[in-house]
Amino acid sequence: MKKLGLVLGAVVLIGLAGLVWFASGWYGSADVEEDTSFIVPQGSTLTAVARLLDEEGLIDSSDSFLLRAKVLGSGDPIQAGEFLIPANASASQILDTFQNGQVIRRFVTVPEGLPSIMVWERLMAEDLLTGEVPVPEEGSILPDTYDFERGESRASVVARMQAAMDEYLADAWAKRTSKAVVKSPEEAVILASVVEKETAVPDERRMVAGALSNRVRIGMSLGADATTIYPITKGKPLGRRIKISELRDRNPYNTRAIAGLPIGPITNPGREAIAAVLDPAETKALYYVADGSGGHVFAETLDEHNRNAAAWRKLRRERGEM
Repeated sequence: MKKLGLVLGAVVLIGLAGLVWFASGWYGSADVEEDTSFIVPQGSTLTAVARLLDEEGLIDSSDSFLLRAKVLGSGDPIQAGEFLIPANASASQILDTFQNGQVIRRFVTVPEGLPSIMVWERLMAEDLLTGEVPVPEEGSILPDTYDFERGESRASVVARMQAAMDEYLADAWAKRTSKAVVKSPEEAVILASVVEKETAVPDERRMVAGALSNRVRIGMSLGADATTIYPITKGKPLGRRIKISELRDRNPYNTRAIAGLPIGPITNPGREAIAAVLDPAETKALYYVADGSGGHVFAETLDEHNRNAAAWRKLRRERGEM
């Protein structure tokens, strides 16, 4: 009996040791020596992910990981995406990260007034995005900061940017006031794109929108240099003075040579520029010229505007800019 008791005791000890070993392989540190990013591909099974972990040397064995996950882990599904596995993480923590952790998000920012060709260049320069995408239609992108996952397609990011514009524009259009001169959401984006290029001062947007709306209302040309530049550079900086021949070119964008709105947007306007066009300032101003401090001075008459323009030219000469 004594011998049997010793044997049984040894079996129990071995069993306990086995349980400790089994549990320590799950709850103890795995082979993650430093914070490591890991991608769970879309549609992956836990078996496939375990093999990837094994191949990258983050666990001892895919088989033991799967066995312990089945016995000790949660049955929650794993998520696709890129995750950060912290240094010294256990196998249990790794599985929990895939099941409940936050996917690593990265960001791309489209500032107000960034033309579509430069949005395209920004997306194409982002190495963590995939696939080709054409230059988006001008005015279709809502300026904002957008998050994305490593390996996401550029087309899907553009689709989110355009959906955001559609949603915002529909909401803003429904709130337009009777002062708005534009007759459709499309016209609102066109005029807002000109406002976006005409002033960098947020507090001036509604006043610029008011002056330009007055011009549209009476059939007067908008006279915006940015519309002259757009067909030449697709919205990029011109890098030189505008030529007289370019100012006189009667192309459908050039509001120096034609009356009314240009044929399409000249950039991607932001929320505030669109809102300004749909609720412009109540003003009789038809003209504006730079005031030397980043803003503009407005005028109702051509004589007043000519005096303001002469003062601006004098200031530029004093600064050595002319």
